[in-house]
Amino acid sequence: MKPHLSLEKAQSRLLALVEPLPIERVDIDGALGRFLAEPLRAHRSQPPADLSAMDGYAVTADLSGPWRVIGESAAGHPYEASVGAGEAVRISTGAMLPEGAQAVILQEDLAREGQQITLTGEAPEPSHRHIRRCGMDFAEGRELLAAGTSIGPAQAALGIAAGHRHLPVRRIPRVTVIDSGDELSTDPEFCASHQVPASNGVMLVAMARSLPVDANRVGPVADKLDDLIAAFEQASDSDVIVTSGGASVGDHDLVRPALEAWGAQLDFWRVAIKPGKPLLVATRQRATGPQIVIGLPGNPVSSLVTAYHFLLPVLRALLGASRPIPQPVATRLSAPLPAAGSRREFLRGYWNGETVCANPLQDSGALASLAASNVLIDRPIGAPAANAGDVVEVFLLQNGGIA
Repeated sequence: MKPHLSLEKAQSRLLALVEPLPIERVDIDGALGRFLAEPLRAHRSQPPADLSAMDGYAVTADLSGPWRVIGESAAGHPYEASVGAGEAVRISTGAMLPEGAQAVILQEDLAREGQQITLTGEAPEPSHRHIRRCGMDFAEGRELLAAGTSIGPAQAALGIAAGHRHLPVRRIPRVTVIDSGDELSTDPEFCASHQVPASNGVMLVAMARSLPVDANRVGPVADKLDDLIAAFEQASDSDVIVTSGGASVGDHDLVRPALEAWGAQLDFWRVAIKPGKPLLVATRQRATGPQIVIGLPGNPVSSLVTAYHFLLPVLRALLGASRPIPQPVATRLSAPLPAAGSRREFLRGYWNGETVCANPLQDSGALASLAASNVLIDRPIGAPAANAGDVVEVFLLQNGGIA
């Protein structure tokens, strides 16, 4: 019997099978939610010239005054001439500083009569206080974001500001989820007593779609070898295939022989986590790159927990994320927890932003308990009993983890 792998070692082995997908360049809207495939460099400086940070008057280094107003510089409409001693140019926030100007005096610190202004308040100290220098934010040629950075609203805006119409990203992964089992019913409204509604496939597709992937579902598939082989063949163009149920070694667990007949190379990993059964991992070579098959347990909680720790990191890695593994956050318990066992446990719990409380029902088939939880509480192997107020680490469920 193979020894149990730690979560981190199993994740590392799985990610070692991943080959990043080809790079494509897409418009900014199409890049949202994806990851930079190359570093983002500035094609221009921001701001491109010295600008005023406030409404006021642009003057030379002489801040004593008085000054004669000779024109105006507005955002998008610069003053084309230069400003000299004793002269001032009315200037708006974001407008270019005229040639010769070295200071902006706030309009509330000045009094104006006709075209004459005098200082009534305080001059800026230092004199360039209200000036945004050319390149203050970034200069042309500077690396702004590293490869693997997640592209969100701020990163998209930065890409545009840096002079990019398109961004380099990895091709969107194709994912197929196959749930199998004779006990699964396709109709939750008419489900016989010997059946259960086929909920895992929907759950796993929804998890995959928290990332920019093309995810589809096949099934539920009957416990027949030919049907399972046909399902794998239907998913032959997918980069990742996920199975739910049937991945063990029982008489009715046919995922393994179906994969072998389909030409996949299999491995079983006993991972020392709870919930979570042995993880089936398979690869199948093809001209466009390897396919990865991840066989998850059939119990819904076990399926979600293992998908969280294995499926989502694989998808992030295919997308080119620099940190595909979910990262925990520290918080405090609002209620005590018993000592942990011989496997690392991930308890379902609710975190209110300040403290976390484990759900009283931790059965691997309890969907209501899972749906009421927004975190997984990490309990290391052999962890002693914990009291209210003790610090624990949690993994956030609602956003697929901080990664």
